[in-house]
Amino acid sequence: MAEDTPLYAPVDAAGMAMRNRCPRCGEGRLFKGFLSLKPACSHCGLDYAFIDSGDGPAVFVILIISFVVVGLALYTEVTWNPPLWIHFLLWIPLTLVLCLPLLRLLKGLMIGLQFRNKAAPGRLETDDDVAG
Repeated sequence: MAEDTPLYAPVDAAGMAMRNRCPRCGEGRLFKGFLSLKPACSHCGLDYAFIDSGDGPAVFVILIISFVVVGLALYTEVTWNPPLWIHFLLWIPLTLVLCLPLLRLLKGLMIGLQFRNKAAPGRLETDDDVAG
């Protein structure tokens, strides 16, 4: 009996998506803009319609970056006690510089995990499902 051979070599779906690559083939680009997705993979044709990362990446980015920035701001305030305008000058740009790349990275990670785990919308079991 012949074994089934996969059409695509196994790739780390989450790792490939974090590198802006297709989670199935690892070749085609995932994003067409900074955070907007392409409709499908240009290499293997995987339709990206299944992707629904929602607000998940944004929540993790907010939690991670706020911990870092607030900690640094408190340390700066206690140590040097600078004027308020120095805080604005430091922490607003730093927050943007840290948040934007991390948001793209975590969105790619969520997409890769959705593909790897075959995530689908939840649905309730009906009588037809039990009988069939």
